[in-house]
Amino acid sequence: MFIILSHLPLLEQMINVRDKKLIQKFGYHLRELRTSAGFTQEQLANDADIPINQVGRIERGEINPTLSTLNALSRALNKTLPQLVDFPVSVE
Repeated sequence: MFIILSHLPLLEQMINVRDKKLIQKFGYHLRELRTSAGFTQEQLANDADIPINQVGRIERGEINPTLSTLNALSRALNKTLPQLVDFPVSVE
């Protein structure tokens, strides 16, 4: 695959679609859901069948979880996917 260098800034913009604040807010929301359900990170990880360090990294806003990970987390927390992602987000 060849990349035309004049389009490199556009390619970088397309790849970098992460919204760090949104990811951090979701992590805080996940932590709230987990603790209100009485789960430790280890229990949630086991029930969702994901690595325990991944739960911590999501809660700290370090990684952007995939849709399949969100689905696994929602099932483990007995929530629907829309309930899992229902948290206030400010428009800037």
